[in-house]
Amino acid sequence: METTKEFVRNIAVGATMPSINTKLLSEVPIAFPNITEQQQVGDILSVLDDRIEANSAINHHLEQMALAVFKSWFVDFEPFGGVMPDDWREGILSEIANVTMGQSPDGTSYNEDGIGTVFYQGRAEFGLRFPTRRLFTTQPKRMAAKGDVLMSVRAPVGDLNVAFESCCLGRGLAGIESKDGCQSFILYTMFALKQKLDLFNGEGTVFGSINKNDMANLHVLIPTNEILRQFEDLVNPMDAAIEANFTESNNLQAIRDTLLPRLMSGELFIADLSSSK
Repeated sequence: METTKEFVRNIAVGATMPSINTKLLSEVPIAFPNITEQQQVGDILSVLDDRIEANSAINHHLEQMALAVFKSWFVDFEPFGGVMPDDWREGILSEIANVTMGQSPDGTSYNEDGIGTVFYQGRAEFGLRFPTRRLFTTQPKRMAAKGDVLMSVRAPVGDLNVAFESCCLGRGLAGIESKDGCQSFILYTMFALKQKLDLFNGEGTVFGSINKNDMANLHVLIPTNEILRQFEDLVNPMDAAIEANFTESNNLQAIRDTLLPRLMSGELFIADLSSSK
């Protein structure tokens, strides 16, 4: 049986650049299930969509909780009587984190076929928390590890994501890794630096940017190791739950995007799903 794609190709006109006009397009035959089956398909997909939406809401709530804990401890000092403990100090980012500035590979190494290493050029691939795969490179240069903070270093400076996997960094990004394993503290410290980072957006130039030296010298609060560990013990499980929910949502989206065309085309039937339970 001729597929819709094959039918469209066959009726396209023009030798060098085949095209199809509105009249021809309106005459393309398509197969679709009856209204009852359409509703059943919608019901199945809505279950997946509801779970994805619930995961997103849970993740937002968890992130807000973690931000609130950070602000309580390290901005308002609420557990410490409202004042910074004497054994804490002001320092700079390079004392507690390693900063890797991105460097773009040769453009000929880019591909969208999953060959090589995941590559993020800049903030264009950023999501609410984790970036979305789009490009890969066979010649990676500067790398970030899974869990590293990814920060936009070109306008707008300071946008943040978290590396969901090991990835190559383009010139528009920097990777920030804790020196002592307190990655949650680094993440929420970078969130807290947003106002300072905004100063680099367009300051003296048309397009804002920040270099490695400026990043390394960002002023940060450095608590004692004991407090850092207590914070990690409290907040890191929240971050782990956010990642787990994100992973589940990705899997559900893949299932949804695979099921829909098969159900609508008649390749797969509702009864097949019921019998597989």
